[in-house]
Amino acid sequence: MAVKIRLRRMGAKKAPFYRVVVADSRFPRDGRFIEEIGYYDPTKDPAVVKIDSDKAKAWIANGAQPTDTVRVLLKKNNIL
Repeated sequence: MAVKIRLRRMGAKKAPFYRVVVADSRFPRDGRFIEEIGYYDPTKDPAVVKIDSDKAKAWIANGAQPTDTVRVLLKKNNIL
């Protein structure tokens, strides 16, 4: 089972809001997930990012691979 840390799109049309989730890579983008570890709201100025660092570090230690976008968010929050 290839586990990814990725964004799950929420919100209305033209007003995206993302949740940072841990999911099996075979599941759809907005489908089933294992655990929610944070959120990202790019519509605010500045963008709001809230990620549970303990959960993120635990999942990465267990082999979960963050996507490129999530990797940038983790680096900005000093989690990686």
